[in-house]
Amino acid sequence: MKNIHLTFLLICLLTLIISCSPSKISSTEINPPAAGFDLVNSDAAAIKIADQVMEAMGGRKAYDETRYLFWNFFGSRTLLWDKHQGNMRIESQKDDFTVVMNIHTMKGKVKRNGAKLSHPDSLIKYLQKGKDIWINDSYWLVMPFKLKDSGVTLKHLGEKKTEAGKMSDLLELSFKGVGKTPENKYHVFVDRESKLVSQWTFYPKASDTEPRFSTPWDGYKTFGKIKLSGGRGTYQLTDIKVLEKMEDGIFEKL
Repeated sequence: MKNIHLTFLLICLLTLIISCSPSKISSTEINPPAAGFDLVNSDAAAIKIADQVMEAMGGRKAYDETRYLFWNFFGSRTLLWDKHQGNMRIESQKDDFTVVMNIHTMKGKVKRNGAKLSHPDSLIKYLQKGKDIWINDSYWLVMPFKLKDSGVTLKHLGEKKTEAGKMSDLLELSFKGVGKTPENKYHVFVDRESKLVSQWTFYPKASDTEPRFSTPWDGYKTFGKIKLSGGRGTYQLTDIKVLEKMEDGIFEKL
């Protein structure tokens, strides 16, 4: 009888260990969706692929812990973003335009044509321009980390080859009530081997059947603890950096 009891206890202990093993951890624990992600209308296959992309890019924990990102957007401007605090510095390389601001509070400073703006209406206008730039330029850099973002509906459209001829899983991102242009739609190609985004296609409206543009996502490198890509075909995101510390006042001085 003792042997039966001992065997029963061992089976219960083994079952408990297996149930708590990492393989049983759900995607909502290792890569939880942002508040407002359309879980109801997104399909399970697309969510699984999105989680695989996050893991291939370095993982959710690594991305959340990444604080400062710097990059040059197509040679037209540089951006420095404090992900944790929402501070932003944008310096245009095509004209005399500098913005230092917080994208959450919308407070900041603007310099145009060598002069600091002081009129409230002008300041509001150009701070909004700064946030709009950040929304656009940061999406070109970190979109693969935002597949389960607020307002996103994610669908798996099956398999399709990229323009480079590589078989990929095709995801569709549509939006509801978020961003400057919620009517947009993206098709995102995920390489079946690497699980990295290899191409994206942009549609101005969700009902569009013909895209406005399609570019590769290539040139992946590891920055800090995450992977980022700068290759966008004829366009390039350059000078990409992940930084742990920042000089004092960088988000204050113009």
